[in-house]
Amino acid sequence: MKFWDSSALIPLCLIETSSEDITRIARSDEDIVVWWATRVECLSALARRHREGILPSDAESKAKAVLYALSAEWSEILPGERMRKRAERLLFTHSLRAADSYQLAAALIWAEEKPQGLEFVCLDQNLSEAALREGFVLLP
Repeated sequence: MKFWDSSALIPLCLIETSSEDITRIARSDEDIVVWWATRVECLSALARRHREGILPSDAESKAKAVLYALSAEWSEILPGERMRKRAERLLFTHSLRAADSYQLAAALIWAEEKPQGLEFVCLDQNLSEAALREGFVLLP
C-alpha cells in the first residue's frame, strides 16, 4: 500500500516519459491510497492539456476512462477538520501550495502520523521534498 499524489497518477492515464516506471510501481501496489480530491486534480490536468492542444479529444476520453477505472478501485482519505489543521501546519513548514498541503496532510493521516518506511509516489518536486522531510520513502 502506497500513497499516490495526482502527479504520479497522470502517467498511468497517458503515455509519458515516466509512464513505464510509474506503471511498474502501480503493479506492485495492492491498494492505491489518495486524497479525496485527487480525481478532480487529475481531471483538471487532463482538461488543461486538452485546452492547450496537447491532448486530442480521443486521447482525453481514453485517459478519463483509465482515471475513472483507477478511482473505482483506490482508497480515499476524506476531508475533515483534522486534515485542515494538518494542511495549515504544512503550509508554514514546507514550500507548498494549498492543494499540495492537502495531499501531504492526507498522506500523514493515512500514515497515522508515522510516515517512516511508508511509500509516497509523487512526481512534483516541491511536494516530493516535503514528503521526504516528513519521513516518507519517495517513489520513483
